Amino acid sequence: MPLPFDQFAADLTHENLPTGVLEILRRSFTDTIGVAAVGSTTPMSDIARKGAIALFGQGSVGGARMLMDGRTVSPAGAAMAGGFTVDSIDAHDGTTPCKGHAGSAIFPALIAMAQAEASEGRALNGQQFATLLAVAYEVSYRAGLAQHATCADYHTSGAWTAVGVAAAGAKLLGGNSMQIRHAAGIGEYHGPRSQMMRCIDFPTMVRDGVGWGAPSGVTAAYLALSGFTGAPALTCEGDDASSFWEDLGQGWRVVDHTHYKAYPCCRWSHPSVDAVHDMMQEHALSHEMIESVEIRTFHYATRLAGHEPKTQDEFAYAIAFPVAAMIVRGQVGVDELSEEALLDEDILRVSRATKLIDDDEMTRISTDQRWADVTLILKDGRKITDRPRTPRGDADQPLSDAEISEKFHRLATPVIGANRARQIEELSSQFDTLNAAELSTLFELCTDPT
Repeated sequence: MPLPFDQFAADLTHENLPTGVLEILRRSFTDTIGVAAVGSTTPMSDIARKGAIALFGQGSVGGARMLMDGRTVSPAGAAMAGGFTVDSIDAHDGTTPCKGHAGSAIFPALIAMAQAEASEGRALNGQQFATLLAVAYEVSYRAGLAQHATCADYHTSGAWTAVGVAAAGAKLLGGNSMQIRHAAGIGEYHGPRSQMMRCIDFPTMVRDGVGWGAPSGVTAAYLALSGFTGAPALTCEGDDASSFWEDLGQGWRVVDHTHYKAYPCCRWSHPSVDAVHDMMQEHALSHEMIESVEIRTFHYATRLAGHEPKTQDEFAYAIAFPVAAMIVRGQVGVDELSEEALLDEDILRVSRATKLIDDDEMTRISTDQRWADVTLILKDGRKITDRPRTPRGDADQPLSDAEISEKFHRLATPVIGANRARQIEELSSQFDTLNAAELSTLFELCTDPT
């Protein structure tokens, strides 16, 4: 018989975690906090933190500080502000089969709840926190797979991360398997079933829904521990979802499906960005030599377009502009999110000359990975076509430890300084070995003001 998800969550201990799971969790901790650092500089993060102060004052369960801010609110408020902060820069970890992201909700939510518990004299150590993260990721990923397979609409990550956060949050609070089961049901029921393609067609600050998925899961956990009922979560217990839970406790989706981003933009653009990076170097091209660009890719990706983004939100859900930025500047980083870059006439010329082609075969095969191929048309009439490819950062083309570290410092150091960035990287990369005092220090470094 398959292991019930609530029993899995209740019984899981650090000793049950495979090395591969711990490696992913360490990487994701470092990667997510790097994104949070640069995300804290965005208007979206500023608005969310102001909203948390206004709406989520500290209650009786203990306070939590908002990521990169220092001010104390309720755990739900810190989860909301942190979710929006990480999600404001589209560079955090993800899962292609679920078409979304988990860490951007899980880390802000569980750090907030852990801080609230510590303020009441119940501090966690690293092994306990790693176990909670593993529950949150694994339940989130499997609930996401079930939801996408059983629901007509393509919902944002907030919908299924609310389930994982709720399950892990109830465990954090000392809940038993039945309370965990009710928490997941509450989180699923109240989680944001927001339509992802709406934000892709009309990019704004609503993004991937994790800004409400995280606090929905946190709230669900506290409600369940107070006796509020909400089971079952259909993505965990429904008949149509059962196949996604059959090997729970044996296989680990968090290992199979977690990817990391090399660029701060939608994953769907990455194979094309990788392609033009390599093509420009291999053929010794300059942007002045490029007449136009053709990108053949899957259907959803062609809806990104983004030839003339006016905001960071429009840049995040674009292909043409990030590809053009790579052609012109040889990089797609934080600088390319700036107002100056969005007005760069060289980038805009190439971006406007980029055509996205909806390809049926690319659509068919773009399930567990995202496919694209690129053709550069030169001013001298030549055409250079790249091989079809998937993005770097997937399990078959992982970013190296050095690349994860370089990305972290590229994002974090300009915002929080080299010394604090070094401390966060050192502690987050071994967080599961920390005692309670050391883990609290790491949380403080993640939540100190910038």
